[in-house]
Amino acid sequence: MTRSDETRVRAVMQLYFDGLYHSSSDILRSVFHPDLAYVNGTAGTYEHMGLEDYMARIDARTPPASRGDPREEVIERIEFKGDRIGVVEARMTMMGRNYQDLLTIINTDDGWRVLTKVFSFVERKD
Repeated sequence: MTRSDETRVRAVMQLYFDGLYHSSSDILRSVFHPDLAYVNGTAGTYEHMGLEDYMARIDARTPPASRGDPREEVIERIEFKGDRIGVVEARMTMMGRNYQDLLTIINTDDGWRVLTKVFSFVERKD
C-alpha cells in the first residue's frame, strides 16, 4: 500500500473518533460501509447489528462531547492486505469505558470505509 492510503485511513479514523465523541451519525455514515457489521464482543454483552440500528443508537446517545468527557484515542496498528482490504486496531476512552476496536476496512469507489467493527470494553475504575 502507499503512504497516501495510510494517510487516507488515518483521516477516516479521525472522522470515526470525532463521530463517536460527538455522537454524530452524519459523520459516522461517511466512515462506515453500508453493509457494516457491528459486533460487541464484551463478555455478557454480546450483540450484533447493522448500520441502521447502530446509527439509531448513536442518534439516541448523549454525546460525550456535550458532557465534556475527556477524550483519548490511539490508532495502534494499520495493516493492509493487498490494495483493497486492511485491518485497524484502535483504542479509545469514552463514557466511562476503555474500548478496544478491531476494524476491517475496504477500499471502495468512495474511498476507505469500515466494513466491520468488532470491539470490547472494560469499565474505567477512575
